[in-house]
Amino acid sequence: MEIIQVVGVGIVATFLVLVIKETNPLFAFLLATFTGIVIFVALVGKIADVIRVIEQLALQAKVDNLFFGTILKIIGIAYIAEFGAQVTRDAGQGSIAAKIELAGKLLIMVMAIPIITVIIETIMQILPN
Repeated sequence: MEIIQVVGVGIVATFLVLVIKETNPLFAFLLATFTGIVIFVALVGKIADVIRVIEQLALQAKVDNLFFGTILKIIGIAYIAEFGAQVTRDAGQGSIAAKIELAGKLLIMVMAIPIITVIIETIMQILPN
């Protein structure tokens, strides 16, 4: 049922943005951005539920907290970068959006280095000399 509310808010906002865009493009952009933020905030509770489930699975699997925290940070970087890129793209700044996406990808690579290092070390220990 929540998806109907999200889609409804999105459609109403889109209609308003299209109507207002002709007379006041700045306000239309702000309305579109605000709508995106409202939808995101409305879903924060669901995101928290997902994180709790993943935490439980990580505890059951005895996953190191360093890995779990890093994975959550990587997911956060991906979503924030995507949201920022979409907002800048909506504002007609595709080149800035591309730079935001590139920065997100680079930060994800940097965050993943400790995990990749442990995986490679584990593989090297398993392989015969």
